Amino acid sequence: MSDYYALLGIFRDATKEEIKRAYFEAAQRVHPDKNEAPGETEIFLDVQKAYDILSNPKKRAEYDLSLAPEEESSSPILQRTFYSRQSLVRLNETQLIYALLEWKPRQNKNEVISPPLNICLVLDNSTSMKGENIGMVKASAIHLIRSLRPEDILSVVTFSDRAKVLIPSSLRPDHRKMENKIRVMHPSGGTEIFQGLQEGVAQVRKNFSAERVNHVILLTDGQTYGDEKESLELAKETADFGIGISGLGIGEDWNDEFLDELASRAGSSSSYIANPQEIQKFLEEKFKQLAKVFAENVELKFNASPNTELTYIYRVQPNAAHLLSKKTIQLGMILRDKPLTLLLEFTVKSSAVIEDEVNLLVGSLSFEIPSQTLQSQPMRVRVFREVTEKASLEPPSPTLVQALANLNLFRMQETAQKEAADGKYNEASRRLQHLATHLLSHGERSMAKTVLLEAENLQGEQSFSEEGRKKIKYGTRALLLPAEKGKN
Repeated sequence: MSDYYALLGIFRDATKEEIKRAYFEAAQRVHPDKNEAPGETEIFLDVQKAYDILSNPKKRAEYDLSLAPEEESSSPILQRTFYSRQSLVRLNETQLIYALLEWKPRQNKNEVISPPLNICLVLDNSTSMKGENIGMVKASAIHLIRSLRPEDILSVVTFSDRAKVLIPSSLRPDHRKMENKIRVMHPSGGTEIFQGLQEGVAQVRKNFSAERVNHVILLTDGQTYGDEKESLELAKETADFGIGISGLGIGEDWNDEFLDELASRAGSSSSYIANPQEIQKFLEEKFKQLAKVFAENVELKFNASPNTELTYIYRVQPNAAHLLSKKTIQLGMILRDKPLTLLLEFTVKSSAVIEDEVNLLVGSLSFEIPSQTLQSQPMRVRVFREVTEKASLEPPSPTLVQALANLNLFRMQETAQKEAADGKYNEASRRLQHLATHLLSHGERSMAKTVLLEAENLQGEQSFSEEGRKKIKYGTRALLLPAEKGKN
């Protein structure tokens, strides 16, 4: 007998409202008017039958009796949790504890190795891109066109004062014509990101498919003015629809905080391209990453437990970023060759350790697998620790220790930037000097030199240089990605 809960992508204790919402989402996805693939009509009928049974209390109760016990082992995603402490101690004081959550694919030989792509490049074509920047963008875009697989879809939108669809989204494109359109790009005008982003999302939606990786890659070298709020709202809507957004910033003048928030709302992050020669490398890396997607639109919904506070959330990989603590967090994607890793910091009040066990976080992880027509059943997520009378002497996992050590470097530069913004230049300078010492002990000599120069700059100019600030922010962020750790 079919598992109708799994078919609709819900838990067995789902509410009536959750069942109804899941049914409408599944029915829309597999409706015969939108899907002509073999077997889609049968799946649509199964979805209707699932709703008919689960929405009826009497039928649901009878159906539940026929089900085998629910098993986590059936999930296509494996979950592991590492803790900084083996237990919480029954003390009359606040305690700090870290948890590293890791999700990776369960091995399945029948899974599609690399899902087809539906990507739109949204390229800044304003006057500031003249010269080497636009030349390298053209060369990189042409290189990507030549590397496309027959099943991939690539569209290109340029923007300055207005947006222009340079290459429309098409299932059977003419690669020669695509290259010719790229070659005639000519920068002019100012920078208005919203129009370009809006048109880029529209191009992806034209051929949107749950069986594809649907993504917008925004590349800019400047700041947008007056349309930031519209852009951020669009990013949220885009994420809800199932489309990701990545941001690539070239040089010194773009707004990294804005681009980071824009991308994080869609489960990704921004990247810093120091010079034009690196444009092709970053675009290639992003395309390779998207081609390795196992699950996308990964979302964590949770409730923090009473007397505990989730004080810091950091996505370690695949796209490192500091995330805001919300009840629902867009986590992005799970790759085939690299787990999705989340580092959480909790403070636990003394009133929480009265019981023998403390729930730090209870929630669920939902995700979509491009190789599957229907949404997968979500996973339950529970982060907890036992309470003991004495502290355990067992050391934490080396994986967690390494992540915390590198996160500490990133947080030091975050604090230094905040201190400088508050006018505490001496404190910020001293913190940077301390950061440089740690970086040297990690073998990061080049970055340590940049940090020391910025410490001097704060003392003399009472401000960061934009180049130095971005190098430090994105350099310390990269340390949390083991495969991308800098070599000196």
